Amino acid sequence: MIRFKHLAAAFILCCAAIVAQAQGEQKNWYFGKGAGITFTGDSAVAVTNGRLNTEEGSASISDKNGNLLFYTNGITVWNRNHKVMPNGNGLLGGNSSTQSALILPKPGSEAIYYIFTTDIQAQSDGLRYSILDMSKDNGNGDIVFKNTFMIAPATEKLTAVRHKNGKDWWVIAHRWNSNAYMSFLVSEEGVATEPVLSNVGTVHGGANRKAIGYLKPSPDGTKLAAALWNDNSNFELLKFDRSTGKVSDPILFKGFSEAYGIAFSPDGSKLYGTTNNKGTGKGQIIQFDLRAGTPDAITKSATIVATSGSPTLGSLQLGPDGRIYVARRDNLYLGVIYKPNAKGKAVQYKDNGFRLAGRKSDLGLPNFAQDVKR
Repeated sequence: MIRFKHLAAAFILCCAAIVAQAQGEQKNWYFGKGAGITFTGDSAVAVTNGRLNTEEGSASISDKNGNLLFYTNGITVWNRNHKVMPNGNGLLGGNSSTQSALILPKPGSEAIYYIFTTDIQAQSDGLRYSILDMSKDNGNGDIVFKNTFMIAPATEKLTAVRHKNGKDWWVIAHRWNSNAYMSFLVSEEGVATEPVLSNVGTVHGGANRKAIGYLKPSPDGTKLAAALWNDNSNFELLKFDRSTGKVSDPILFKGFSEAYGIAFSPDGSKLYGTTNNKGTGKGQIIQFDLRAGTPDAITKSATIVATSGSPTLGSLQLGPDGRIYVARRDNLYLGVIYKPNAKGKAVQYKDNGFRLAGRKSDLGLPNFAQDVKR
């Protein structure tokens, strides 16, 4: 029995080490008004060496050991030394696009990365990608192809999930004035020119500002959730097939003013969304219990788990430490959900949960792919 306990403990520690290593790519965050965080184990430390300044979207990536590689606001790319890369200006994202950028390593390559970008509010530049080669400029990286067109118009929603084969990726976006989710396969051959289309759920269209709002996958990659921003807006929950790229079985949660950020709990049992309540002038965090049962039961499980001192809340982002960080517009602090797997107020939210060392948050936090293994 003692030996079994020791083996079990060793197994748990081994799993923890594997998880930590797998999350090395997400160790360094750059966002907002010169703000940044570096994660080490269970600790998070504010850093002030970043050059990025953005109202909304950003993306950053590190190597598997947690060493910073580069970061971007969808317009400019900075290298690990916080200098603009060669050819690192002029990407066609927007610093006021919700998910202005997303970074993916090319399957089968140690040096090539893709930077996908979205234009603001469904404008004509749409969804595009650029190619970065980390072997250039003495290992600091260089943009070698820029702004390859994919599709337009598209919303500001942009995410990615690892393919079921454990090697390729699905880049997922949404067509504008349509109910079509678009899944582009990214493989050793490159980026597919034609997406897998799934005409499901609500039409994302109307006034261009309705293109605002996040799209996020669940930790296991089998679900997607979208925030459809508007004065009287909605959250959308859907299933995702990692083998085919198809999106299906939408559930709509109606009537949430200015729905914007969205995130799943680490165990996938809870869904969180940020709203801005015009009646109270305060930002709020809504929790949905995805294990409540039927779609109607999940809808009725909606609970306000936190009300912020800030009038405007933005992005929700799950950190490598298992906590969910909350962007507060023009604020010296991020909010923190300490126990996101818990139900209701047991989540332990703190509004001034993480001090940014004198830098400020805005609406966005870094956009990351969901790197699900087989």
